[in-house]
Amino acid sequence: MTGRKVLMDFEVTADSHTLAAYRARGGYRALAKALQTMRPRDVTQEVVDSGIQGRGGAAFPAGRKWQGIDPDDGQPHYLIANADEGEPGTFKDRWVLEFDPHALLESMLLASYALGVRHAFVYIRGEYDRPWRRLDAAVEEAYAEGLFGENILGSGFACDLFVFRGAGAYVCGEASSLLGSIEGTRAYPRNRPPRMTVRGLYQAPTVVNNVETLASVAWIVRNGARAFREIGTEKSPGTRLISVSGHIRKPGVYEVELGYSWAKFLHEDCGGLLCNKALKAVIPGGISSAVLTGKDAKVLTAGEVEDLTLDHEKLRAAGSSLGSGGMIVIAEGTCMVRLLQIMLRFYHHESCGQCTPCREGTGWMHRVIDRIVAGQGRPEDIDTLYHVARFNDGTTICGLGDAAGYAATAMLDNFRDEFEYFIEHRHSKFGGNLECR
Repeated sequence: MTGRKVLMDFEVTADSHTLAAYRARGGYRALAKALQTMRPRDVTQEVVDSGIQGRGGAAFPAGRKWQGIDPDDGQPHYLIANADEGEPGTFKDRWVLEFDPHALLESMLLASYALGVRHAFVYIRGEYDRPWRRLDAAVEEAYAEGLFGENILGSGFACDLFVFRGAGAYVCGEASSLLGSIEGTRAYPRNRPPRMTVRGLYQAPTVVNNVETLASVAWIVRNGARAFREIGTEKSPGTRLISVSGHIRKPGVYEVELGYSWAKFLHEDCGGLLCNKALKAVIPGGISSAVLTGKDAKVLTAGEVEDLTLDHEKLRAAGSSLGSGGMIVIAEGTCMVRLLQIMLRFYHHESCGQCTPCREGTGWMHRVIDRIVAGQGRPEDIDTLYHVARFNDGTTICGLGDAAGYAATAMLDNFRDEFEYFIEHRHSKFGGNLECR
């Protein structure tokens, strides 16, 4: 299958999300180990030595982020698990929240101990009802067993956790916007510097980590950084949860050892493409990552498979990224013009409006692509999309405007002929839906 496991190394059952089941598979032993035998800085160093990179999109080393906080500086510190999983095509953190919530809670306790955090938060998107209910029940179980609150496991360490439900804004997945939502203000992204590890939630030092990133910490502390380093590649250690959707026979959430063959993953583990269609393109890490064509991905047929693997360095070299782990598989016969229309509609709708280039630029691109799809496109519309995308690049506080531009330019770079055809003939060269014949 997809290599060694860190998070999905157990069989999911009707009660696998409960405290009893988690403890039966070794849960909360890492917390006991840390509280009894490790100093807070030792836990941080273990995470640093593991080399784990953020699993939310940016791939910033988690340990380096933690090192930005001095646990002995006398200030209040905050920890936030970012569970606002709003990136289209991404639903891998949902798996953790539904089936292994205590892995997240134990890891947050370890992080809180390392960072001198008294109050920790999970910010979860409001649409995630079952994951929220599972997480909320897990928090109640943990409190009932004395795993949160005062004098945890008789160590003198105290930590409380609060689950905060968002209201469905995509921009709240951006870490600084999330802070405003918790504080009760308008959830606008914040300029940096200062970094959030200097001035974050309530103007105090704050660490915000993705759910998958944090959930891996308990495994790292329990088994050691060296064991984690033995999984994956030298530059991309560990595993990634990948949610696969689109024209694929076996969609779902998979844990993949970094460095795993992309061709094997798609054609063997995921069962290949629907209707035995050829692969046209893949969006590797949510729609904010650049689309790769089948030719780029080297997975059109077994005879054309080369060495592209699922890790950060290979995806960067190919012009894209693992991003948020939301892989969308696109088969031949799909109209990329209409697909870009859907993507730009999303970005326009979800722009918070704080930054002029994003507010106006996403709307401009959306109107242009709508006009093309309506059969009223003009030859100069392609250059207009490129022009607006360039003006969005690097001119906004958060990355939403940049992502909209990257999505548009990647589509145009790879499938310009389809856009030219649509403009000239006033319709797509493909039908509306993928058909199996």
